[in-house]
Amino acid sequence: MTASTPHSADASGADGDPPPGGPAPEAAGAVAEEDGGGPGAGRATAADATDAAEAVEAPEAGAPGPDVTGGTPGSGAAETGSEGPGADPNPADGGTEGTGGEAQAELAAQRALRERIARRKAERGGPVDSGAKLSGQAADLLAAVRAVESGTSSGSDFFDDAPAATAPRPAAAAPRPTVPRAAPAAPAAPAAPRRTPPEALEAVRALLARGGAPEGLAGTVAETLGDGAAGLLAEDPWLVLSVPGVRPEQADAFARALLGPGCGPEDERRAAALVAWLLERAAAHGHTVQEVSAVRTGLTGLGVPDEEAAVAAAVEAGAALVLQDGTTVDAAEEPEEAHPTAPEDRPPVPVLLGLDRYAMAEESLADGLARLVRTGPGDTWEGPDLVRAAAGSGLVVHTGGEAARAEPVSLVAGARERGLRALVAVHSRSGCRRLGPQGGAVTVADLLSGAAGPGRDEDGALALDLLAVLDAPLLDVESAAALVEALPDGCRLVLSGDPHVLGAAGAGRVFADLLAAGVCPRVDSRLPDPGPLGELVSGIGIGELNQVDAPGKEIAVVPVREAAEAVHRTVQLVADSVPRAIGVPADRTQVLTVGHGGPAGTRALNTALKQHFNPGPGRFGGFDPGDRVALAEAPGRTVTATVVSASPEGLRLDGEGGAVTVPRDRVASLLRHGWAMTVHQAAGMRWPAVVVVLPGDAAAGLSRPWVYTAFGRAERHLSVVQGVDRALPGAVAAVAAEPRRTRLGVLLRGLLAEPSAS
Repeated sequence: MTASTPHSADASGADGDPPPGGPAPEAAGAVAEEDGGGPGAGRATAADATDAAEAVEAPEAGAPGPDVTGGTPGSGAAETGSEGPGADPNPADGGTEGTGGEAQAELAAQRALRERIARRKAERGGPVDSGAKLSGQAADLLAAVRAVESGTSSGSDFFDDAPAATAPRPAAAAPRPTVPRAAPAAPAAPAAPRRTPPEALEAVRALLARGGAPEGLAGTVAETLGDGAAGLLAEDPWLVLSVPGVRPEQADAFARALLGPGCGPEDERRAAALVAWLLERAAAHGHTVQEVSAVRTGLTGLGVPDEEAAVAAAVEAGAALVLQDGTTVDAAEEPEEAHPTAPEDRPPVPVLLGLDRYAMAEESLADGLARLVRTGPGDTWEGPDLVRAAAGSGLVVHTGGEAARAEPVSLVAGARERGLRALVAVHSRSGCRRLGPQGGAVTVADLLSGAAGPGRDEDGALALDLLAVLDAPLLDVESAAALVEALPDGCRLVLSGDPHVLGAAGAGRVFADLLAAGVCPRVDSRLPDPGPLGELVSGIGIGELNQVDAPGKEIAVVPVREAAEAVHRTVQLVADSVPRAIGVPADRTQVLTVGHGGPAGTRALNTALKQHFNPGPGRFGGFDPGDRVALAEAPGRTVTATVVSASPEGLRLDGEGGAVTVPRDRVASLLRHGWAMTVHQAAGMRWPAVVVVLPGDAAAGLSRPWVYTAFGRAERHLSVVQGVDRALPGAVAAVAAEPRRTRLGVLLRGLLAEPSAS
């Protein structure tokens, strides 16, 4: 049984009832639009470090803090906390895509897409009115959608006659498409954005003013749409929807101001932009594709008069691609005797829509993984299961918790002894630190950029014979495609990670798709995480919030009734209780919570923590020397650092990646105060002590992966400031991860089911 805490009386006073007005546990998984998102959310919105935080009463000086004694979050109503992953990815978790070479590659791809759309419009030579003038693939799509909806067709006829580009491609049918790779960059320094010519920036500023949009948006618009942004927006004002943070109602108002009476809800330019916007929103929640019915439902709420024609027009304009659901199509291509039912009685083939960037990445990744499987060596090595599996296969998946990371590290060390060029790659610099200098690990980002690792051979491939990637569940489809495309034929790739953690910040579920596809050897580690924390987190992974003994004060629960008390108790824990009872200093204790907004979100917590640890006016863009900050290196990749000083060039930081200067005009978008972070920001990182704050209004966002990830960030001590009572064990037992719609598994199975072209 767990040891009791001095605050048991406080907890029992709540009588085990959930906080008044708190969301019901059944609502778990709902996605908040502003500062939160569901557990499957993956892409962050742009940060604004100067947002006014809610006023939070500072803890009284000398107030006694809670003793940190043994406890278990699931040990009963009095000691049960629950927090919701209600945070839509946040800025510091990757909301800015303009950092480094990755941003420039992405912007180049966006500009190419816009140019292709413009060419298609010019070739078509006229608008499409409510689907009346559609032809080719767009007309076929409209007909197929209507046939499937009416029940007169299963949808497979449409795909049987579709162009080959819409179906899973054989391995040798066409060259593998490539995904833009990041250019070399300093390990931690965000590259300065490409400078837009002053005249181009002024033209954008003038056009925004004409349309009633904030002129301060000019830089972001030019960065997103390129130097010709003013001309593009003048021709198609709805392209402003491609700028992060712009919503449909704002784009409509902008278009009305520029186009006047000629602007209407049926405009095909509006349809194309809205379809792309809906698909980007889906990608922010991890989906690489959406069923056309889901897109049509989204369009219904946006005032589109003919949703079917709008989807077809978007396809014709090049804003979306028509794709197959390979699972059903593969079944339809089996011999007739395998299907005793008539064709018309078979399940319909879903009509899928996707953005070309994710379709390209997913197909490229499938091709690359199939190539590694086919060209993999057939050696025989003696040793543990993982060593034997990697000896004879070009692709291996390995699962396990924190302790199991030692197994792929040992595999790499053994491969080096055999004379192979082998390397360990991790998600964050925190991962490099945890493995120590003997691990020789590099981050995936630095490996791809050339900032670390073996470099490239004469063919442009990484000079490696074996690569073990830890934290593999955090790989989104675009990063994974870039990595696999960079590996030479015959290279062994081991993807290792914990399948229970939150997924990647970007679109896709690469690790989960590979586990489900079953196309390569899988090795499940039997090495458990040690101690009470390991026991607690392991139980959460299988849906059980168990009571565990914590004789060394590894776990403490601090019940609270309201958000203001949660903030107050959190400051006491970080400043006094944890350092005194556990010996972990405040600068090695990390606070994690559900989102940026709300009375116990990161803004409120950081305001209180800054006032206690480093009070100051925030004279450098809201920051002072000594402030603890979270730097968004790239989408889904955050680095913790400390502000050192300011200079005309920008804000100087010192962090795990070394010294870095953030340009002045990037401070607001790249930095947040970092005493408190969201769990999405904390992906791939761990700290000696962690304080997880679960306010009462977080119950609706709780899920097992979020709780598992949050509690698993602690190395020595976990404190849970909880205010949701029984919602925590309920979520652990019943609320799984939000499913993501992807194609990687079916693409990969289709490729490996075909004979290799010789």
